[in-house]
Amino acid sequence: MPMTHGWGHHRAMFRRAALTLLAVLPLLLAAGAGQARAQNRSGAAEVCDVGATEWGAPALANAISHYSLEWTPFGPTEWGWETYLPLIQKELGTDCAPGSPVFAKALAEFQYAHALPPTGWFDQATFQTFRGVWQERRPFIMARVREEPCPEPPPLYQLGYLVESEEHADRLTRLLRRDVLEAYRRLVAAARAEVPEVAENPELLQIFSGFRDPEADAARCAAQGNCDGLRRAVCSPHRTGTAVDLYVGQAPGLGVDNTSPASRLHMTRSDTYRWLVRNAGRFGFVPYVYEPWHWEWVSPTGGYAAAAAAP
Repeated sequence: MPMTHGWGHHRAMFRRAALTLLAVLPLLLAAGAGQARAQNRSGAAEVCDVGATEWGAPALANAISHYSLEWTPFGPTEWGWETYLPLIQKELGTDCAPGSPVFAKALAEFQYAHALPPTGWFDQATFQTFRGVWQERRPFIMARVREEPCPEPPPLYQLGYLVESEEHADRLTRLLRRDVLEAYRRLVAAARAEVPEVAENPELLQIFSGFRDPEADAARCAAQGNCDGLRRAVCSPHRTGTAVDLYVGQAPGLGVDNTSPASRLHMTRSDTYRWLVRNAGRFGFVPYVYEPWHWEWVSPTGGYAAAAAAP
């Protein structure tokens, strides 16, 4: 596979990155301690500093932009891309830090596989490609892309009630499709066994939104005026009973579904969220990158429609 770092193309970017180096140097030094080795998915040590000669320049640029990149991935300006790092590492198959040569090489391989210049430098074009890959794993969203009609909600017999310990905040008689509820319960049981943070805090992974009646959702859209397709969709996956909003923690003073950059960064730093990124797929759930709390269940056949027969 041909690998070109595109040095001329990125020279201006590298100069700007170098100017910010002193400002973020303490962060880089702290991160550098974990760059030589990381623990991979199997628990074995992953060597992260291999290829320093070839990939040193993009590794340095990534280490800087990880904290300092000024960009607009979803409209409003954000600084850095740490919020999206867990999903990116999962996609690349590495737990190495963004400032490591191994991460840069893995990023270049992803870029090459998706017809992007294989520079190993993180940029907005590369992120939008990641975003497209993740969106394609959400059957409900892809049906909207194909301009299919918004689906009708499932019949009541396919819905099951959450028990009190599964609901976050006030008891609201929340519902999920029964097959999705079973998958959710298996996920929570595994998380409580594998993540000390989840075992110690019964609030974590509780559901604060499951099935939502389309008529009630439409009224809420009209009242709050926030169905912009980003914060809330006019045709929401929650109408299918396969989407869940899970409590993964919250920044002090902010809500459980606050979408500010600071709020989302706080959530994605949690052990709970990072476990979900690595393991939710075992139970059929896929993420929505913009909302760390939002997960959608995908059936073994690749869709979201229920296979249950009428009672």
